Amino acid sequence: MNENYYRQNARRFFTDTVNVDMSALYQPFIVCLPPGARILDAGCGSGRDVKAFSEMGFAVDAFDASAELVALARQLSGKPVERMRFQDVDAAEKYNGIWCCASLLHVTEAELPEVMTRLAMALKPGGIWYLSFKYGRGEREKDGRRFTDMDAAGLHRLVDGVNDIGGEIFAENKSGTKRQAGYKHRKRNNFVLEAEEIWQTGDLRVGRGDEVWLNAIIRKKII
Repeated sequence: MNENYYRQNARRFFTDTVNVDMSALYQPFIVCLPPGARILDAGCGSGRDVKAFSEMGFAVDAFDASAELVALARQLSGKPVERMRFQDVDAAEKYNGIWCCASLLHVTEAELPEVMTRLAMALKPGGIWYLSFKYGRGEREKDGRRFTDMDAAGLHRLVDGVNDIGGEIFAENKSGTKRQAGYKHRKRNNFVLEAEEIWQTGDLRVGRGDEVWLNAIIRKKII
């Protein structure tokens, strides 16, 4: 459903989002990063944030599931944005920071624990992770797109679930990825995710300030 929407509306989505001023949301993320840090922009959309982080001197990898948006993001940022899905992420402790701005909200509730675990495994120890969801609870469909909404309690439950059992997702069929990340034959995580800050903001797009977003900064710690 979502891929069809972005196939048909990529240019409109690009135009609506590419010039949004994100500086207030960048700050709590980049302040936690070392100079020249490697960032993964996961679900990069227009490529706006890829371009911004690159211009700040960070090394940025990026992907999106929409072929149309990938092409637009490459053109805007000048970076080799990949076409892939969250479910295909298999990096091991590669990134100082992961940026998931308005992207995880298209992952189903059932798939979120695995997706979150994959991203957590891609994050270096001590790494920082920004994510945002439309504020609310549960799954819904609107204008041809499917959303998973999130409130603070739901995010805490999701993070706790990854901490408790996330590593077991890979116990059988992803052992290679786990070995690359130093997990060997563990069936549980050797890390915990901690939500350092959770806050709400209005939508930054013109005329949509009444829409509420849940934002979070999460850190990966080794145990």
